[in-house]
Amino acid sequence: MRMRYSEKVEYAQARKVRERNTRLYRLAHWPIWIGVFFLAPGPLTFALFAHGFGRGNLIWLVVVLAGTGVAGLRGRLPGVEPRPYILRFDEDRPNPLYRRICYTFAWNAILSFALLNLSGLLIAAATGGWYLKQIYQYAYLPLCGTILLLGVAGALPRVGISTKGEGTERRYFYGGVWAATVAQVLLLALWKILPPTHMASLVKLGVFAGALLLMGLAAYRGALPRTRAIVSWVVAD
Repeated sequence: MRMRYSEKVEYAQARKVRERNTRLYRLAHWPIWIGVFFLAPGPLTFALFAHGFGRGNLIWLVVVLAGTGVAGLRGRLPGVEPRPYILRFDEDRPNPLYRRICYTFAWNAILSFALLNLSGLLIAAATGGWYLKQIYQYAYLPLCGTILLLGVAGALPRVGISTKGEGTERRYFYGGVWAATVAQVLLLALWKILPPTHMASLVKLGVFAGALLLMGLAAYRGALPRTRAIVSWVVAD
């Protein structure tokens, strides 16, 4: 018996089980984790967008390529495993350490940059001045540390000690990915196109906050890929 849900859902028992990940599938997921860990040093990433690709960015990229490459070959990156760890999204299985670490840093990439950029836009809209460099210099590490601590505590979606809630938690994760990615891309485009005026700051704030809100709403309604909850059928006695 299928229960009725107010939002769009998928049923765990109706999904085809993938026993193996193809080489192309595994290779396609590797750049995702390269990006996640490359973004981890926030001030260095800010310098990248502000001044271009520097020596520090190159050194860090080499480190990330080597680290994620070794982890990928050992099957210790989500999506890069030879065989999917999550076969049924309603199973209660131990959540491996590598998944917890990877998704914790992914949450950092999603939340930290969105929150810090939003803060910078709000300050610019209120004062007419830009303080993003100072924000990243002083606020990134405390915010990143807080998110990492939440990950250690298992308090973030997909980083708990069990995979029991994976069918629901994945939608929060991918909803965050969609919202943050679209908003950040739009902000970067406006940053390059618009002049550094107060009116432009207001436009950037409106577009950035609007994109976060609209994409978040679309994810909540299950209208974006991988944002539908995966639930179990209820078997009647």
